[in-house]
Amino acid sequence: MQKNISVVISTYNSPEWLEKVIWGYNTQTYRNFEMVIADDGSRQETSDLIEELKKEVFYPIIHVWHEDKGFQKSAILNKAILACTTNYIMMSDGDCIPRPDFVEQHIKFREEGYFLSGGYHKLPIELSKKITKEDIYSDLCFDVSWLKKNGMKISFKNNKVDATGLLSTILNFLTPTTPSWNGHNASGWKTDILAVNGFDERMQYGGQDRELGERLINHGIKSKQIRYSTVCLHLDHPRGYATPESINKNRNIREETKQQNKNWTDYGILK
Repeated sequence: MQKNISVVISTYNSPEWLEKVIWGYNTQTYRNFEMVIADDGSRQETSDLIEELKKEVFYPIIHVWHEDKGFQKSAILNKAILACTTNYIMMSDGDCIPRPDFVEQHIKFREEGYFLSGGYHKLPIELSKKITKEDIYSDLCFDVSWLKKNGMKISFKNNKVDATGLLSTILNFLTPTTPSWNGHNASGWKTDILAVNGFDERMQYGGQDRELGERLINHGIKSKQIRYSTVCLHLDHPRGYATPESINKNRNIREETKQQNKNWTDYGILK
């Protein structure tokens, strides 16, 4: 059966977190999807985990890997885009557990001429470790009172965890956040992503996802805010790859995209 949406998940040597994420997609209410794992050079342990979990989950998994040459997320995402067999692509990360209606909401809100900008809810490290397979399969990890009991601080942002229906619509409208292409939760049409040549492979950590969205907007694609309609739990971890050099370099590339109204990169899928 032809799938209706491709879920691209990026990962790098984080099998413990990736396992929880793959379980999360096994709870989805919308089931007609494939998963494409964009693996930025993980060791054999990740590959072995994926092969084991393929036997457990209801959806097909395509594992796209390249050799570890430092932080090359943009390059592996471009390879994953080409590996997608559907015309609609949703992107998230291998440290983001999706709520059971995650894929369903992207399908519900998708529209020609738009990309979707979703949200995430960051958890502290101890709570991230504490979440078990049972907590994911029972949906307990999206129970706000359970999360608070286990270390989540009280915050207005907690509304993201369980907002649905009218409340999520109102919060989407009221949020001051500009809808951008977010690596943890965004989706768009494959033809649109290819039309701007995918990710700029010069860019390492720091806004390479936003830059893709900025080129999509320059190409005439509008962005739609679904920050409170579709949410994932972001598991905490250190970010050793977040260097001032890469952040500054990326900022300069984004500034160029903005000033020149660029809708194409010469450093993307087509070289």
